[in-house]
Amino acid sequence: MLLIKSGTLVTAEGSFAADIRIDGEKIIEVGPGLNAQGAAVLDASGKLLMPGGVDPHTHFDLEMFETVSSDDHYTGHKAAAFGGTTTVMDFVPQLENGSLKAGVEAWHAKADGKAAVDWGFHANITRLNDDVIDEIPKLLKMGISTLKMFMAYNGRLRLQDGEIFRVMQLVREHGMLPMLHAENGDVIDVLVDQALAAGHTSAEYHARTRPAWGGVDAVLRGSALAAQASSPLYIVHMNSAGEADQLRYARERGVKVMGETCPQYLFFSEDDLAKPDGAKWICSPPMRTKEDNSGLWNAVAADEFQVIGTDHCPFFFDGTKPIDYEGKRVAIPGKELGANDFTKIPNGLPMVGDRLPILWTYGVGAGKITPQQFVQFTSANPAKIFGLYPRKGALQPGSDADIVIWDPERELTYGRAHSHQRTDYNLFEGWKLKGFPEKVFLRGQMIVDGEHWLGRAGGGEYLHRGLGEFI
Repeated sequence: MLLIKSGTLVTAEGSFAADIRIDGEKIIEVGPGLNAQGAAVLDASGKLLMPGGVDPHTHFDLEMFETVSSDDHYTGHKAAAFGGTTTVMDFVPQLENGSLKAGVEAWHAKADGKAAVDWGFHANITRLNDDVIDEIPKLLKMGISTLKMFMAYNGRLRLQDGEIFRVMQLVREHGMLPMLHAENGDVIDVLVDQALAAGHTSAEYHARTRPAWGGVDAVLRGSALAAQASSPLYIVHMNSAGEADQLRYARERGVKVMGETCPQYLFFSEDDLAKPDGAKWICSPPMRTKEDNSGLWNAVAADEFQVIGTDHCPFFFDGTKPIDYEGKRVAIPGKELGANDFTKIPNGLPMVGDRLPILWTYGVGAGKITPQQFVQFTSANPAKIFGLYPRKGALQPGSDADIVIWDPERELTYGRAHSHQRTDYNLFEGWKLKGFPEKVFLRGQMIVDGEHWLGRAGGGEYLHRGLGEFI
């Protein structure tokens, strides 16, 4: 039994002084002045106690462009933990040939022995036929209640609008939640062909060939499909102020649509892609403008978004040069693959360990969001939406003892050394932080103690998620 004493609890509802008693994997008591009899005592005076972060949008060990994302289900989970996140959700690709179940089993084979924090799966639906339609409800027995569809990547991942509508109708009948990547794939294809024909191959053309208006159009179109299907909808990685406008428009009219944005869209812009190392910022959808940064922050502050995830999908900037990771030299082909052609740059960036520390200093510390909103966007809301609350995302009796002891006074210069992501760069290198995780517990076990890693591969637990709620 463990008693964490004299901390300040920060939840989505408020902040207050309290102790937390833990027995095994669960919180059993929360309140001031708890009795320490029979328990080990950890003094958290001057520290904040928060529920472990829940990141609903990660991509580990994902094959792309003749390489693979550089974090697997161990290294990425470890990085998450050092950043205060104790639950992650990954996406299971749909196999070109084979059942949805076979795809889930293949992803379990990747994750089960490596997982170092608790995790769940979403299922990608990138090909629709009668067999897939029959199998979708069976995903619930596998603990998967969410399906992701794409409006982009023609010929690879995209479903047509009618197919998306059909899936929405189907999952509505079973209480499941559709998720949507909202871009205009047809416009992207035309603009990419035109850019290459004109000899435009540098990194900034990744953004220029995926215009913001295509996302605005797709968010409204996806919301309209959900309205007509009487289905809820979760739109991932929203990246422009115009998309936030459409989210607000739909919700004001009673559409059960929810939106996620990510730190990269709050802090960076297309200008970063024009830098000599601009490939570091390549992700899909891309960064927008500084005006979009401001518009997205305004929407976050106004609670118009429901979640801040990461879309963590890291690649080496230069995969020809090894880095040291846990005493071993590691090199994985990365963004250098597209040095002469932006269409060959692997899409994705490291973020899972950065989310909480960066948002605390530059969100809470800068007065843009409150500590309660911080917990709401990064833990409580994703736990509720994805069927894990109050087991996750809460500090209350019966919840898993996923607890972050946060030092609000710690100051540091951030970067690769603190993020623990298995890649050769960090987008926030050199940024000054105030406030950082000190200790991290996963189901009652300390897995991070300052700079010391106490977790292990296989220590995470697969989460059979139930049906979530609309927020």
